[in-house]
Amino acid sequence: MNLYLMRHANAGLARGNPALDAKRALIKEGKEQCMLMARVLSALKVQVDVVVSSPLKRALQTAQFVGTELGYEAKVEVSPALAPGAEFADFQEMLAKYAGCEGVLAVGHNPNVFQFLGRLITANGGAAIRMRKGSVARVDLDRHPPLLQWLIDPRMARAIYLSVPKSSRPKTSRK
Repeated sequence: MNLYLMRHANAGLARGNPALDAKRALIKEGKEQCMLMARVLSALKVQVDVVVSSPLKRALQTAQFVGTELGYEAKVEVSPALAPGAEFADFQEMLAKYAGCEGVLAVGHNPNVFQFLGRLITANGGAAIRMRKGSVARVDLDRHPPLLQWLIDPRMARAIYLSVPKSSRPKTSRK
Protein backbone atom coordinates (compact mmCIF):
# COMPACT_ATOMS: atom_id res chain seq x y z
CA MET A 1 0.00 0.00 0.00
CA ASN A 2 1.07 3.55 -0.69
CA LEU A 3 0.26 5.85 2.20
CA TYR A 4 0.00 9.54 1.40
CA LEU A 5 0.33 11.17 4.79
CA MET A 6 -0.65 14.83 4.71
CA ARG A 7 -0.61 17.59 7.28
CA HIS A 8 -3.69 19.82 7.07
CA ALA A 9 -3.30 23.10 5.20
CA ASN A 10 -3.09 26.54 6.80
CA ALA A 11 -5.98 27.37 9.12
CA GLY A 12 -4.54 30.49 10.72
CA LEU A 13 -3.67 30.85 14.39
CA ALA A 14 -4.63 28.27 16.98
CA ARG A 15 -7.35 29.18 19.44
CA GLY A 16 -6.91 28.76 23.18
CA ASN A 17 -10.28 27.07 23.65
CA PRO A 18 -10.05 23.43 22.38
CA ALA A 19 -13.74 23.36 21.38
CA LEU A 20 -13.32 26.47 19.23
CA ASP A 21 -9.98 25.27 17.87
CA ALA A 22 -11.59 22.03 16.63
CA LYS A 23 -13.94 24.14 14.47
CA ARG A 24 -11.15 26.27 12.97
CA ALA A 25 -11.51 26.33 9.18
CA LEU A 26 -8.92 26.77 6.45
CA ILE A 27 -8.01 30.30 5.52
CA LYS A 28 -7.59 31.48 1.91
CA GLU A 29 -3.89 30.51 1.88
CA GLY A 30 -4.82 27.03 3.15
CA LYS A 31 -7.33 26.52 0.36
CA GLU A 32 -4.69 27.59 -2.16
CA GLN A 33 -2.24 25.11 -0.60
CA CYS A 34 -4.82 22.34 -1.03
CA MET A 35 -5.31 23.12 -4.71
CA LEU A 36 -1.57 23.35 -5.34
CA MET A 37 -0.83 20.07 -3.58
CA ALA A 38 -3.72 18.37 -5.39
CA ARG A 39 -2.24 19.53 -8.72
CA VAL A 40 1.15 18.12 -7.71
CA LEU A 41 -0.40 14.80 -6.68
CA SER A 42 -2.34 14.66 -9.96
CA ALA A 43 0.85 15.35 -11.92
CA LEU A 44 2.49 12.47 -10.02
CA LYS A 45 -0.44 10.24 -11.09
CA VAL A 46 -1.44 9.55 -7.47
CA GLN A 47 -4.52 7.36 -7.16
CA VAL A 48 -6.24 6.79 -3.83
CA ASP A 49 -8.81 4.18 -2.88
CA VAL A 50 -9.75 5.91 0.36
CA VAL A 51 -9.34 9.32 1.96
CA VAL A 52 -9.22 9.40 5.76
CA SER A 53 -9.19 12.52 7.92
CA SER A 54 -8.95 13.71 11.47
CA PRO A 55 -12.37 14.77 12.77
CA LEU A 56 -11.22 18.41 13.11
CA LYS A 57 -12.65 20.81 10.53
CA ARG A 58 -9.35 22.03 9.04
CA ALA A 59 -8.15 18.47 8.33
CA LEU A 60 -11.53 17.42 6.98
CA GLN A 61 -11.60 20.41 4.62
CA THR A 62 -8.06 19.63 3.43
CA ALA A 63 -9.01 16.00 2.76
CA GLN A 64 -12.16 17.02 0.89
CA PHE A 65 -10.43 19.62 -1.32
CA VAL A 66 -7.50 17.36 -2.22
CA GLY A 67 -9.67 14.24 -2.62
CA THR A 68 -12.07 16.04 -4.96
CA GLU A 69 -9.22 17.28 -7.15
CA LEU A 70 -7.82 13.74 -7.32
CA GLY A 71 -11.17 12.43 -8.57
CA TYR A 72 -12.12 10.70 -5.32
CA GLU A 73 -15.91 10.58 -5.28
CA ALA A 74 -16.70 8.66 -2.08
CA LYS A 75 -17.21 10.26 1.30
CA VAL A 76 -14.10 11.16 3.28
CA GLU A 77 -13.79 8.76 6.21
CA VAL A 78 -13.16 10.24 9.65
CA SER A 79 -10.77 8.57 12.09
CA PRO A 80 -9.85 9.60 15.64
CA ALA A 81 -6.47 7.92 14.95
CA LEU A 82 -5.52 11.09 13.03
CA ALA A 83 -6.79 13.55 15.67
CA PRO A 84 -4.42 15.56 17.85
CA GLY A 85 -3.38 13.44 20.81
CA ALA A 86 -3.90 10.11 19.02
CA GLU A 87 -1.47 7.31 19.82
CA PHE A 88 0.74 5.46 17.33
CA ALA A 89 -1.09 2.20 18.17
CA ASP A 90 -4.37 3.82 17.05
CA PHE A 91 -2.69 4.95 13.84
CA GLN A 92 -1.40 1.41 13.18
CA GLU A 93 -4.92 0.00 13.73
CA MET A 94 -6.28 2.50 11.23
CA LEU A 95 -3.65 1.45 8.67
CA ALA A 96 -4.50 -2.22 9.25
CA LYS A 97 -8.17 -1.43 8.49
CA TYR A 98 -7.15 -0.20 5.02
CA ALA A 99 -4.49 -2.84 4.36
CA GLY A 100 -6.31 -4.08 1.25
CA CYS A 101 -6.20 -0.65 -0.39
CA GLU A 102 -3.62 0.31 -2.99
CA GLY A 103 -3.50 4.01 -2.03
CA VAL A 104 -4.61 5.81 1.14
CA LEU A 105 -4.58 9.57 1.71
CA ALA A 106 -4.54 10.30 5.46
CA VAL A 107 -4.83 13.90 6.68
CA GLY A 108 -3.87 14.84 10.22
CA HIS A 109 -2.05 17.27 12.46
CA ASN A 110 1.36 18.00 13.91
CA PRO A 111 2.99 16.72 15.99
CA ASN A 112 1.20 13.39 15.36
CA VAL A 113 1.77 13.29 11.60
CA PHE A 114 5.52 13.75 11.66
CA GLN A 115 5.92 11.48 14.71
CA PHE A 116 3.90 8.72 13.04
CA LEU A 117 5.90 9.15 9.83
CA GLY A 118 9.19 8.97 11.74
CA ARG A 119 8.15 5.82 13.59
CA LEU A 120 6.92 4.15 10.41
CA ILE A 121 10.10 4.60 8.40
CA THR A 122 12.56 3.80 11.19
CA ALA A 123 10.88 0.66 12.51
CA ASN A 124 9.68 2.52 15.61
CA GLY A 125 13.02 4.30 16.08
CA GLY A 126 11.41 7.71 15.80
CA ALA A 127 13.11 9.94 13.24
CA ALA A 128 12.39 13.66 13.39
CA ILE A 129 10.84 14.79 10.10
CA ARG A 130 9.47 18.28 9.63
CA MET A 131 6.18 18.59 7.82
CA ARG A 132 4.97 22.10 7.06
CA LYS A 133 1.25 22.81 6.73
CA GLY A 134 -0.03 21.20 3.55
CA SER A 135 2.94 18.82 3.18
CA VAL A 136 2.45 15.33 1.75
CA ALA A 137 4.70 12.31 2.25
CA ARG A 138 4.47 9.11 0.22
CA VAL A 139 5.36 6.00 2.18
CA ASP A 140 5.58 2.54 0.64
CA LEU A 141 4.15 0.31 3.38
CA ASP A 142 4.89 -2.90 1.46
CA ARG A 143 8.60 -2.51 2.30
CA HIS A 144 10.03 -3.52 5.67
CA PRO A 145 10.69 -1.11 7.22
CA PRO A 146 8.32 1.12 5.24
CA LEU A 147 10.15 3.35 2.79
CA LEU A 148 9.70 7.11 2.49
CA GLN A 149 9.46 7.69 -1.27
CA TRP A 150 9.14 11.48 -1.15
CA LEU A 151 8.05 14.44 0.94
CA ILE A 152 6.75 17.60 -0.75
CA ASP A 153 5.70 20.79 0.96
CA PRO A 154 3.74 23.67 -0.60
CA ARG A 155 6.81 25.93 -0.80
CA MET A 156 8.69 23.37 -2.86
CA ALA A 157 5.62 22.61 -4.98
CA ARG A 158 5.04 26.32 -5.69
CA ALA A 159 8.68 26.80 -6.74
CA ILE A 160 8.50 23.83 -9.11
CA TYR A 161 5.10 24.83 -10.47
CA LEU A 162 6.24 28.38 -11.23
CA SER A 163 9.34 27.09 -13.04
CA VAL A 164 7.24 25.03 -15.48
CA PRO A 165 6.08 26.80 -18.67
CA LYS A 166 2.44 27.80 -18.37
CA SER A 167 1.34 25.80 -21.43
CA SER A 168 2.41 22.49 -19.82
CA ARG A 169 0.60 23.06 -16.52
CA PRO A 170 -2.41 20.79 -15.93
CA LYS A 171 -5.88 22.29 -16.18
CA THR A 172 -7.81 21.93 -12.91
CA SER A 173 -11.15 23.13 -11.70
CA ARG A 174 -11.41 26.26 -9.57
CA LYS A 175 -13.30 26.07 -6.30
